Amino acid sequence: MKFSICKLSFAVALHNCYGDAESQPFLSKSTPAFAGGFGTSSTQKNGKKSKKKKRGLISEELALSPKVEQKVQDPELDRFGLPVRTAENFFPSLPAETEIIGMDQETSLDAVQKAMSKYIQLNYDLFDENAVEEVHGIPWKLKLLHQSPPVLEIENFFTKDECEKYMNIANEVGQDPEETGSNSPLKVNSGTFSNLALSKRTSTTWFCHFSQVPTLLAKAKRLLKNLPLKQMEEAQIVRYRTGEQFSWHYDEIPTAQLENGGQRIATLLVYLNTLEKKNGGGTIFRDLKDATGAELTMRPKQGSALLFFPAFADGTPDDRTLHKGEVAVEKKMIAQMWIHEKEYIPVIPKGNTHESATELVNAKEVELGYK
Repeated sequence: MKFSICKLSFAVALHNCYGDAESQPFLSKSTPAFAGGFGTSSTQKNGKKSKKKKRGLISEELALSPKVEQKVQDPELDRFGLPVRTAENFFPSLPAETEIIGMDQETSLDAVQKAMSKYIQLNYDLFDENAVEEVHGIPWKLKLLHQSPPVLEIENFFTKDECEKYMNIANEVGQDPEETGSNSPLKVNSGTFSNLALSKRTSTTWFCHFSQVPTLLAKAKRLLKNLPLKQMEEAQIVRYRTGEQFSWHYDEIPTAQLENGGQRIATLLVYLNTLEKKNGGGTIFRDLKDATGAELTMRPKQGSALLFFPAFADGTPDDRTLHKGEVAVEKKMIAQMWIHEKEYIPVIPKGNTHESATELVNAKEVELGYK
């Protein structure tokens, strides 16, 4: 595939605008108009000595008392003279009638199927009635964290060795794509601080060739009922160092960018290392609650995958999935990928194609006992 610097610049910019499960700053959401006012100045005295009046009613005294100037703080403006956007006005609250159903019971396969009725389908034949994979070794276990919208954890999605191997991908390459080998990932500093985007993102991303990540592709394909590779977006390895984060964002794609693959209908994120609660790094959903009433949070647990859905199966965005990657106190690393509703054409790194991974994925499926 022909590759150009312009194409690379566009792709990287696109990534920085709405690129990952913890990387999607702004999409076309309506922003309420700013409402504000300014105080009026008080009446000045004329300097003349006023005549002493008899004490009257309290209401008369109040009416005659000098007006006190009420100062209203001017709104903070950006360099364009526009009110600075905040999380409150850029990501408005959901309407009161929005369906939000938490999870207050043990996960069953039946509950998962009901929650997933309007979304991309999973390979339910893999699991027993308790949503545990029916295979030898260390089985996958589905855990329904939230019913509507559905949010799933897949325990044991990656082994410890697979996690370590994928973390090492981030150590294989420099930043200049012209100086890397044909199968090297592309490293991109993912900082996003645009006032128009609002979301704050501070991390480093490695865009991978499909041929580099056959394990992730094979497992995603199996989980999502033999989903074609051509619907998969470029996989990424993302690193958050101490103090880094990605604030509130959506994973859905703006309407203007839907030509390539249509809407993202699934986000698959694999935690490559474990962080205790005190060390941050969790994936938090603003509008969803856990059984205690707190914001639904998935803590980084090595090998576990997080699966949620930026849009319904028909491509209609689901605004309930606003989320963020909270500040990491220690280093956090993830592997992530998005699933599109149609065939997606890879953009980066240079020469990346789905076809380059076909045989490798087939071999990995045999190795893992999937075939």
